[in-house]
Parts: sequence; C-alpha cells; structure tokens
Amino acid sequence: MTLNYLLYITLNTLFILVVSPLILGLIKKIKALAQGRLGPPLLQTYYNIFKLFKKEIVYSQNASFIMSIAPYLNIGFLVAAAVMVPVVFIPATDGSGNIILFLYLMVSAKFFMALAGLDAASTFGGMGASREMSLSAIIEPVTITSVAALAFVLKTTDIPEMFATTLQSSLAQYPTLILIAFSLFIVIIMETSRIPVDSPETHLELTMIHEAMILEQTGPKLALMELSYGLKQTILMALLINIIFPYGLADEASLYGISLSILSFTLKALVLAVVIGIFESMLAKIRLFRLPSFFMLALFFSFVTIVFELLA
Repeated sequence: MTLNYLLYITLNTLFILVVSPLILGLIKKIKALAQGRLGPPLLQTYYNIFKLFKKEIVYSQNASFIMSIAPYLNIGFLVAAAVMVPVVFIPATDGSGNIILFLYLMVSAKFFMALAGLDAASTFGGMGASREMSLSAIIEPVTITSVAALAFVLKTTDIPEMFATTLQSSLAQYPTLILIAFSLFIVIIMETSRIPVDSPETHLELTMIHEAMILEQTGPKLALMELSYGLKQTILMALLINIIFPYGLADEASLYGISLSILSFTLKALVLAVVIGIFESMLAKIRLFRLPSFFMLALFFSFVTIVFELLA
C-alpha cells in the first residue's frame, strides 16, 4: 500500500464520517421548514450521536451475539464502501473501487441490520426486517441495473476511474448520464428509506421499515446504526454528485486540491440535501404494494440508457 493510498483512505473515510450527520441534519431542517416548523438545530444529529455514545447498552433477553456485533459489522461494511468512493481526491491506485464489490458491501450491511432486527425477537424488529427484505428483493435488481448502465456508459467498473473520466470530460460527451442521474436519485431515496418509500422519522407500526429494525438497539450500538445510516446516504450522494458534477474533485493529493475537494463536495452535498428535503416534502408515502411502480422509474431510465448506448 503506497503512502498516497494510505493518505486517501484516512482522509476520505474521516471526511465522510464527519460530514454525514450534517447532511442528515440539513434534510430534517428543510423538511421542517417546508412544514412551517422551525425544526431541530442543524447540528442536532451530532448532539444525538454523542449523547447515545454516553448511554448504557441494554439487550433484549432473547438477543444473541448477532445483536451485539451487527452494529460493528454494519458500519464496517459501509466504511469499506466509503473507501471506494473518492471525495477528497482520486487515488493513484488502479482498481481500488470495483462497483460490484461496492454493491456487495452495501447489501452485506443491510443484511446484518435486518438480521439484528430479527434477533431481538420483538414484533416490530421482525416486521421491519421482513418488510426490508421484501422490498430489497425488488430494489436490488433496480440498483444493479442502474450501476450496470453507469458502467456501460463509462466503459469501466472502477468507481475512481469513472470519476476521473467524468472529471476530464463533460455531460455533452456523455448525455445519457443525465438519465442515469435520475435512476441514481431514485436509488438514493430507496436505499436510504426516504419518502415515498419509507419515513426515517416515523415510529408508526403501519409505516415504519428502517426504524423498526433498529428499535431494539440502544446506547453506542444505536449511535453506530445512526452513523451507518448517514454514511450510506453520503456515499450514494457522492456517487451521484461525482458522476454528474465532479468539478472541484482533485485528481492528485495536494493541500490545495484536497481543500478544494472538501469544500466543493460539502457545498454540492448540501445542495443535493436541500433537493432531497424538498422532494420528500412534496410527496406522501406510497402504499407498500404500489412501491414497485416507483422503483420501475429507475429501471426504465437505466434501460433506456443502455438502449441509447447500443444504438449510438
């Protein structure tokens, strides 16, 4: 491992971990303002996570070791996925971000979260895990098709190489990336359990999915789950941002380049967070059995992209 790649792993992971709660807080603030409320402070997510790390851990009597290790596995898989998505600079190492491995890591994190939901043997945990796995059976093919279309257009499965390609070109050279952007935006909404798929703030039995799976987690374990959720959202947002608007992302490790990358990504992520907050505020939650219609939009855009590329 070269010094360049070691520096990249350290800075990239730390930055994504630090900025993720800010993005979560901004989306909550935008939704509250859209509803005519003042909403929580912008940094409330940081306060909540720090507070949870100081709390005591309580386990259900029925819980096994799965409940204990699931939060560590969940955030471990997502940190590994975060290494594959450059936001501070593009590493010089080739083949460091295979998008197929990236998807496997994301799915593994989701699997252990659902397993922990079942492990506590509570009604809500089992219900949430069951709903999550049912939806995943529909969502995952859509996600795979979206990244397959992306790899097909950019002629590579390496995420840093994708970013380098879009950084050195323009949307005029790859117009079908706009269609993929719509697909990736829907994938973000689906994978982060946002309205109209799910509501991350609800605790109503009839509607919650993601929250039901982590209801039995407490203290630092719940803090890790909350941090994992923000991490996953930031990684997916970074994938969309650096495919469509990579400008500002440094292609080498220099103090000026890294500073510019961090500043530009933060601004772009906050703008996308505002868009997500407004998007959520404009829609109501869709009934469970009508969700496939929403997912099909992403599949349609990805399929059209592949057809256009084949005909070009």
